[in-house]
Amino acid sequence: INAFILCVLCIGWVKKKTLNSNEKILLLLACSRFWYLGISWVYSFLLIIHPYNFCFPLLLESLAGIQSFFDCSNIWISACLCVFYCIKIANFRDSFFIYLKEKIDRMVSWLLLGSVLLALLFSILVYRISNETHCSSQNYSSQGYYLKHIIRVDEHVVPIFFFTGLVFSTSLTAVMCSALLLLFSLWRHKCKMQANSMNSLSMEAHIKAMKSILSFLLMYSINFIFFILTLIYARKKENHVAFFIFAFLYAFPGVHSLILIFSNPKLEKTLIKILSCVKSKDCFR
Repeated sequence: INAFILCVLCIGWVKKKTLNSNEKILLLLACSRFWYLGISWVYSFLLIIHPYNFCFPLLLESLAGIQSFFDCSNIWISACLCVFYCIKIANFRDSFFIYLKEKIDRMVSWLLLGSVLLALLFSILVYRISNETHCSSQNYSSQGYYLKHIIRVDEHVVPIFFFTGLVFSTSLTAVMCSALLLLFSLWRHKCKMQANSMNSLSMEAHIKAMKSILSFLLMYSINFIFFILTLIYARKKENHVAFFIFAFLYAFPGVHSLILIFSNPKLEKTLIKILSCVKSKDCFR
């Protein structure tokens, strides 16, 4: 799913020689999710084939740092996408909001750069804590998730708990505020249109963006809850509970990207065209 988004946006980039702000965010988001799932697949595959491979120097630390980098990038860039939708579509007369609406296209590149730098800082922290974790066969023979190997009740784990909570809570707050502002703007616009007995394209844009942000807010809130459960069950031996938690965490980047595809006319049109071509070939055969 994320590879499809990457291919469509990159082909459009080559043809048009440029990308708009929305496409920049979607491109970087799909890239971070693609590599996050790819690294997670390699991590799980190595753990199943030979768990003692993680005893080799720098292997666990490198995978943990890379995985955490793309995971944190995914979280922050997703929040940037919701904030971008809110500023672009919501209608408020506040001077600061009008200034943001005028400058948001220029600010997108800096927001994405800040997200990448924060993810890099988080990955360095995970790498250092993973490097301080001693390798033992008992630790590496259970669930394959990097947080399990670094959760210990000592002074070394306090920074990562704090920073991880800060990343999730800040991004979740940004998503919630975007959803509330867009909902309030939609309500005001609806009242104005009813008073004038008119329909507006802005109403459709509000509703479409609202569906996208609310779907993401719902999934993001569930993802946050599951991440908290990860911190709780990572040190326990309830394999069935951990499996359910990890399955959702790994499914989230794909499912939400599928929602983004159907929320974007260009991506949706390309996907329908590909599916129709595949269906026609199958019928011909």
